[in-house]
Amino acid sequence: MIIYCIINYIVYISGKMNIKLLSYGIFIVLILSGISVNAGILQFHTNIDRELINNSTNIQNSYVIVDTGQNVCFDNSKEISCSNSGESFYGQDAQYFGNHPSYQKNGDGTITDLNSGLMWQKDPGDKMTYNEAVSGAITFNLAGYNDWRLPSIKELYSLIDFRGTDPSAGVTSGMIPFIDTDYFNFEYGNPSAGERIIDSQWTTSSVYESTVMDSQEGFFGVNFADGRIKCYPTANNKLYFTIYVRGNSYGLNDFIDNGDGAISDISTGLIWQRNDNGEGVLWEEALSYCENLELAGYDDWRLPNAKELQSIVDYSRCPDTTDSAAIDPIFGISSITNEGGEEDYPFFWTSTTHIAYPNNGFAAVYVSFGRALGYWNGHWTDVHGAGAQRSDPKIGDPDDYPFGHGPQGDAVRINNYVRCVRGGLSDNKAPDKPNTPSGPVSGKSGMEYTYSTSTSDSDEDRIYFLFDWDDGANSGWIGPYNSGEVISESYSWKSVGNYDIRVKAKDDSGAESEWSDPLPINMPKTKSFDYFNPWILRLIEQFPIFKFTI
Repeated sequence: MIIYCIINYIVYISGKMNIKLLSYGIFIVLILSGISVNAGILQFHTNIDRELINNSTNIQNSYVIVDTGQNVCFDNSKEISCSNSGESFYGQDAQYFGNHPSYQKNGDGTITDLNSGLMWQKDPGDKMTYNEAVSGAITFNLAGYNDWRLPSIKELYSLIDFRGTDPSAGVTSGMIPFIDTDYFNFEYGNPSAGERIIDSQWTTSSVYESTVMDSQEGFFGVNFADGRIKCYPTANNKLYFTIYVRGNSYGLNDFIDNGDGAISDISTGLIWQRNDNGEGVLWEEALSYCENLELAGYDDWRLPNAKELQSIVDYSRCPDTTDSAAIDPIFGISSITNEGGEEDYPFFWTSTTHIAYPNNGFAAVYVSFGRALGYWNGHWTDVHGAGAQRSDPKIGDPDDYPFGHGPQGDAVRINNYVRCVRGGLSDNKAPDKPNTPSGPVSGKSGMEYTYSTSTSDSDEDRIYFLFDWDDGANSGWIGPYNSGEVISESYSWKSVGNYDIRVKAKDDSGAESEWSDPLPINMPKTKSFDYFNPWILRLIEQFPIFKFTI
């Protein structure tokens, strides 16, 4: 009985400890007690292990990474149909589904993120200085709560949505911000006030451990207008948007070296390649490298999306302060000589395309684990901070950018490094194969006809539909609709011919169904007369000769 109590006490105090340590503790108790380790004891030990493994799922995934939302695929420049495994450009963001963004309007000026559990202020209101943002959190009161705080960079970045489009061309018509405006208030910069369109920078509590732009203190902020992270000055009168957050701490990693070339993050449920690929490669090559990687007994590795890769940035580290990359030292990382001749650390590709207006996919997102250099005031210096998230062209020659690119002269490398990931995917299922479209099977070109279909989604996600009219045109994605809802779309064929109408569906996460069975139709004549017009029919009855002339 005493031994039983001791063992249970060890189980109790080891709830969050390594299972191996627990096993050693029980083993020592048994040895000290003179109890032989027989088959029954071993079975008892195994049952304890299984129970703790099952209970550990309550500890895991405390840092829920919200999916980027990106649901279309790109080649090196433009949108494409998503490719199949083994084909070029397979393995990008839109082909893997994580925790789909999900929010709840609380009706009191707050929004709850149903993935992270964080509660957010909905409306940032007017811009303020960084010091005002920091001090404002102390007295901020909303919806009966007074425990609001300025979010960390990982908390704020959890809201970024890569269905957005970069308006750097200077127009906002047709633009999509990098935050869900169905839930959060958003404004672009105001040119009439001397601002740029992209001046929609939002504050965080994450101050850079070094300095940027020639010794300026900066904080890591998110720009929801152009979809990037960079350091912004804390000490001048520049104005920023601010929303406060409340809830449990978010963004804390719990890494374990698995001893097989892989690192597990217990907090996110992701498993990472311990060492990077060791060289800079093009984006398409980065996708292929991860898709073909076999490591630690697994072959389901993939290139991480922007939010996954940013999740392993350690913002307490940087080359100038800790003489290290901005990543936990449990990881191996290659060193490079940067554009300024300093020892540094690479940019790393993500699987996420950085979409620019109007629908340009020439750049992909990277995260800088070393200095985010720019050519500033005539020399290379850290302009954005280690841990910044920027974008690089997918192809090209870095020598074409001797002084970088953009207002801060961002270094353009094009050949970036790779660290693969596995796990963390949702069990989201694509909608069922849509029903064969129903509608007229013959008619006249030039006239509009309506066709209907429906399908179901086992996850009860909202559904979008795409009709292929078989003449080189399609409907574009229409929706969203509820699962099981009958939907209709109309179309007019311009030419005489036979056509097969097909339709496919996708859900909120971008998971696409297979194509429906086709509906064959025939458009034998052009639109000259409406034979079924009552006036024409009466004319034919009165004057039968028209039967031979019409």
